[in-house]
Amino acid sequence: MSSEKRTSVPNSLNEHWMPFTSNKDFKANPRLITEAKGVYLKNHHGKTQIDGSSGLFCNPLGHGRREITEAVTKQLETLDYAQPFQQGFGGSFELATRISKHTPGDLNKIFYTICGSTAVETAIKIAIAYHRAKGDSKRFRFVGRERAYHGMNIGATSVGGMINNVKTFASVLMPGVLHMRHTHLPEHKFVSGQPETGAEIANDLERICENFGGENIAACIVEPVAGSTGCLVPPKGYLEKLREICDKHGILLIFDEVICGWGRMGSVFASQEFGVVPDMMTMAKATTNGVVPMGVVACKDEMYDAVMDASPMGAVELFHGYTYSGIPVSVAAALAVQDIFEKEDIFNRVKELVPYFQKSIFSLKDLEPVANIRGQGLMAGIDMKLNTKPGKAGFETFKSCYEAGVNFKATGDCLIIAPQFICEKKHIDEIVDKVRTGIQNYQKNQKN
Repeated sequence: MSSEKRTSVPNSLNEHWMPFTSNKDFKANPRLITEAKGVYLKNHHGKTQIDGSSGLFCNPLGHGRREITEAVTKQLETLDYAQPFQQGFGGSFELATRISKHTPGDLNKIFYTICGSTAVETAIKIAIAYHRAKGDSKRFRFVGRERAYHGMNIGATSVGGMINNVKTFASVLMPGVLHMRHTHLPEHKFVSGQPETGAEIANDLERICENFGGENIAACIVEPVAGSTGCLVPPKGYLEKLREICDKHGILLIFDEVICGWGRMGSVFASQEFGVVPDMMTMAKATTNGVVPMGVVACKDEMYDAVMDASPMGAVELFHGYTYSGIPVSVAAALAVQDIFEKEDIFNRVKELVPYFQKSIFSLKDLEPVANIRGQGLMAGIDMKLNTKPGKAGFETFKSCYEAGVNFKATGDCLIIAPQFICEKKHIDEIVDKVRTGIQNYQKNQKN
């Protein structure tokens, strides 16, 4: 069997333990993707599907971008790897400069990691290093939020708040982590954009400071819009209150923009869309258009300077990094992405598309199995009504929509729709029409 055929339709499904997957269900009825171009995918049955969630929110510029392929190929032919410790190569410095032109405020210092999870892990370590450099080593606590997803490393899982992740690995999680409530309230039904109520939930952070000592808290981390848990949009004034409380107690505010960043919310970063500047930001996914893994942490100049000033010349200032921190192939892909952002005016394109997408996705509210819809930017969550047990309705609807020709991410009973930035209105129509068909087919199957 040729290598091409072998990777498209494998001889065996038994050996691969798949991530975040019902392995038994999948291997009984596989869903294999064999090709991808633009906004479309093709599965091993030869059926075409439209990509309704930009892969895992990481392919917003479309699949098979020639510019990225050529940049990666050229880089591999010239320099395939350079050690990131005590040496480097020019591309990583160029990319850092280009990223810093987009980041809000003075978040101009860029640290490279492997992915979103390692970016969050790195932000946690930088927070500790910064406070130590300032002579404030007593700060050891971190505050996350319920229903948050920040990745699957130990630190990222600890500050996250998705219950199955926390329950499964409770015995190895970081000590000293506390969680605020999530912001999705029962009255937030079928709201496009920021809800009017719920900003007071930010006072959970103030209560945590009162109960555990604000002087002991190193950082508070939130996704501006919680993505993987189902597009939970912050109420108006909520993020501003978090910023005020953090400033009051000297707590660092970290925005996890792995999903929100690079245009998803309408502005380059969600922090700019909501008008709140954090002390650190994490990025990944769209940074390379999902072609090769890469994570990024951006932090304020003052934080970088504090860590540098605390160490003598010749010493390693931050004992942290990865073999694949800012490697040439990832940097080449990310630089090509930056070129596309500029050449195709991607961020303005997203802003123009947002109203049409939001109106279109909310047209599904008439479907009987739909319990709620919410959205911000080019992302929306569609909650399905409970079907005997949590998660069943979402999973069955996902499979029904897959058969109807639309591919997306489902978490629990929520269908998460996040179209690619290169979409035209006709593609939005196709996604929504096929989601409608999939939900209707799911409903019919429940009655049979």
